[in-house]
Parts: sequence; C-alpha cells; structure tokens
Amino acid sequence: MSNYLDRFRTAAQKAGTQATTFASQASRQLSEQAKIAQAGFSLPKECQRAATILQGFLADPSHPDTALNAIPKAVLNNAKGLAVFSVAKAGFLWSGKVGSGVVVARLEDGSWSAPSCIATGGVGFGFQIGADISEFVVVMNSHDAVRSFALAGNLQIGGSLSASAGPIGTGGAIQSALAHPAPMFSYSRSKGLFAGISLEGTLLVERKDANRDFYGQVIPAADLLGGKVPAPEAASALYEVVEAAEAIDETGLPEQAFVPQAPDMGGQAAAADTGAYDLGGNGGGGAAAASAVPAGAAPTSTAGAAGKKQATVFDADAAEQEKQ
Repeated sequence: MSNYLDRFRTAAQKAGTQATTFASQASRQLSEQAKIAQAGFSLPKECQRAATILQGFLADPSHPDTALNAIPKAVLNNAKGLAVFSVAKAGFLWSGKVGSGVVVARLEDGSWSAPSCIATGGVGFGFQIGADISEFVVVMNSHDAVRSFALAGNLQIGGSLSASAGPIGTGGAIQSALAHPAPMFSYSRSKGLFAGISLEGTLLVERKDANRDFYGQVIPAADLLGGKVPAPEAASALYEVVEAAEAIDETGLPEQAFVPQAPDMGGQAAAADTGAYDLGGNGGGGAAAASAVPAGAAPTSTAGAAGKKQATVFDADAAEQEKQ
C-alpha cells in the first residue's frame, strides 16, 4: 500500500511540474506576442488594417450573393460611429481576448472624424483549445455610445449599451430595423477553433500613447471624434471604403435580409462646430480623399452627406462641460 501511495505522489508531482512548465511557457509566449504586437502598433497601420477588415464585411456588386452576408448600406448611412478592430485569442481551458483598432465618428456634415486608436480587452472561460484572430465591426447607432467613449476614453459593451448582432442583406426589412435599432450592432468574422464570438463585457479603450505619437500632442478622444482635428491622410483608405459602401447601388443585389430582434433605443444629441487643432504635418489634408467607388456604385460626395438622417453625433464642447 505504501509503495502505491509513493507512486501516486510521484506521478502527481510530475503532472504538477508539467502543468506548471506548460503554463509558464504559454505565459512567456503570450508575453512575447504582446511585445511584438505593441511594437508594430501605429495609427496609420491600424487605419489601413481597419479599411481591409471593413471591406471584408461589405457586399461586392460584381458578386451579388455577397450582399446576403454583408453589412447593409442603410446601416452604414445611419451609423453615428464605427469601431473596427481585430482580436487575437489564445487559450487552453482559458481564453483571453486582446486586440487593437480605431474608432471614428460621424460629423455634422456627414463626413467622418479623425480616428482614435483603441485597444480591446475581455476574458472568457470555457473548454476551448486553439488560437484565432477575429475581426469585428461595431456600428454605433446611438449618440450615447459615441458620447460614452468620447467622454471617458473607454466603452464597455453590455448593459444599457449592449451590442446585438447586426442585420445583414438588403431590402425594406433593413430600413424597418433601423427605426428602433440597438445601441450598437456587432459584426464578426473568424477562422479559428473557437466556436461562438461574444462582445459582451468587451472593453474598448483609447490608446492615448498611439494617438499622441501620431498627432504629435495629447488630444482627448472627445476632440478627435468631435471634429476639432482634421481628417488625416493616413486614414484615407478607411474613409474611402466607408464612403464607397454608403454609395453602393443595391438595385442589382438580391432583396433578402436577416434582421435580429433588438431593444428600443431613444435619445438625440446636438452638435456644433468648434475650434481646431494645429497638427503640423500629420493632421493636414482636411477632408478625406475622394471615395474609390467600385464599378456599379452610384457616385456620392461628402458635401451631399449632410442630408443623411441624424448625421450629427457629437458636440465636443458640450461633452467637455458634461465631463466637468
């Protein structure tokens, strides 16, 4: 009996040592990956990545069937803000979520604000094995969502500012869904071993360091998203993708949609033109570059965007007073 207990203790100790070694190696690997990701982070790179990510969620007029699994034109036209980011996951029984991207907001004239860099975080548990990179687009339908991020520099998805699965497709059902949309719509893509993607509890945090490095000074997210900073050329690819999607001609696309149920959302916000920052080289360029409208899409212009419903999203000065 004594020999059996000794062998059991030895085996248990060996298993414990192996588990500790595995955890230590995994921790070191994740730490190194985080350092590499941080070193490669910059606003221009994130804007380019965001443009590529967003393009993957949009319909291609030359392939009509893609509209059945794409963010509708009407959703983007109605958006008060956009958060576009990618999230890396890695776990064995434990899964962590760390990512990066950008947030932009709709301005009074219908154009898009200067981007604010963000980091994302969240933790999930479950019997999951694998590694994955997921891509997300969060469409902010409410003024409160934009205001919450702009005032605090962070936004936690959940509770009164929940994100529901966004509608996809085309047709009248999409317009009906936008009459009383959820505060935020979420869209996700993933090609890994993890099953199911939830944004509940995910935190979007302003990357003040990355914003400072690019803009050359500390600028609050409220000012970036409130129109006090000119739209930088570095974000032109992202603006072009959004504007082309807002102008797409849906007449040749199949009229079919999937619209999840969403809670009612009310509330409005006023906006006003405010003073601007002098950014030197990085901030120049004024409005975003002209849209690269794909074949089959109707032409548009930023000036004509003022006619979009509820285009105004944020009053930077009023937000600053509210913060104080």
